[in-house]
Amino acid sequence: MAEVQTTEGNEPLHQLLTPDGTAELDGTLSLDLTTVDVRALYRDLVLTRRLDSEAIALQRQGELGLWPSLLGQEAAQVGAAHALLDQDMVFPTYREHGVACCRGVDPISLLGLFRGTTLGGWDPYDRNFNLYTLVIGAQTLHAVGYAMGVVRDDAVGSGDADRDTAVLAFLGDGALSEGETNEAFIWAATQQLPVVFFCQNNQWAISAPYSTQSRIPAARRAAGFGFPGIRVDGNDVLACLAATRDALRRARSGGGPTLIEALTYRVNAHTTADDASRYRSAAETEEWTGRDPLTRMHTFLSTEGLADPDFFSDVDKQSDALAERLRTGCRALAEPGTTLPFEHTYADMPAELRHQMREHHDFVASMERSEASQ
Repeated sequence: MAEVQTTEGNEPLHQLLTPDGTAELDGTLSLDLTTVDVRALYRDLVLTRRLDSEAIALQRQGELGLWPSLLGQEAAQVGAAHALLDQDMVFPTYREHGVACCRGVDPISLLGLFRGTTLGGWDPYDRNFNLYTLVIGAQTLHAVGYAMGVVRDDAVGSGDADRDTAVLAFLGDGALSEGETNEAFIWAATQQLPVVFFCQNNQWAISAPYSTQSRIPAARRAAGFGFPGIRVDGNDVLACLAATRDALRRARSGGGPTLIEALTYRVNAHTTADDASRYRSAAETEEWTGRDPLTRMHTFLSTEGLADPDFFSDVDKQSDALAERLRTGCRALAEPGTTLPFEHTYADMPAELRHQMREHHDFVASMERSEASQ
């Protein structure tokens, strides 16, 4: 394992894949590459980036109202997602497009949220991937509540690999300043809950740099709450996979929570409604662009003889096909039905809510008939 000493309190930044694409797999953060589909990791990195770039283009063309880009954060998301087991539950923010796709969520449904055709509703249990959360930090409490249910269902520490469950909660560095996040940390620690907090420290909470939020690295905060924290290179997909796999394994066995800080960089603006040039320098962005996680993985696969030109060409074709599907699918998204806001409120809809749903449907229908008759 390579440990790069940082300027923030000499906190070690754990790497398994150096910026020049060289694997250094010795050390405490280890990863058996025979258990990893490294080609799938690269494919998902490429497809995640293409989803992001196409969504930005659709927003610029007026097809989406907004889009929060993940450019530069692909390795953190794909690495963490590949550590999950089927029964594990994910609680995202609003930027985990790569995690969603790795989890099997249809990317067109992600577009629907920002087009206004889904009202934020999909079945979170279909892919064990909860709804996108726009309220900063709220998902950490949702994750802790779910983890409490896991414990009460005796689905942790049983030794049954097909039953024991962990919860993976994603957050950004800005969420560390929210009361909800600190409450979630306290509750997870005191209850020894099977939850892993994965902080993508992209160094900017919209226009606020991390230095204005904390004087220590995010990973070190975990010690104050009584559970482990680890800081990894968020542009190293192998390190993110290894750290998350270890933390999830510990959570499933009853070892309690972990905080992972994936140090990365948000190359694009906070959202398509933001102008990052107003608060950060072009030189900073250029420096981090040179640490591109896709280039790093491409170099590793090539130099290690793990992929040939035909493989890379095939991934590019898959990327083009995804882009076409996104463009077509976005424009074909249907307007939301009148019953949609009611359908994901309860697992079993109460009679009173069903009555309200019918009333709402009838009211909207009457308004449409009135407009048609004018």
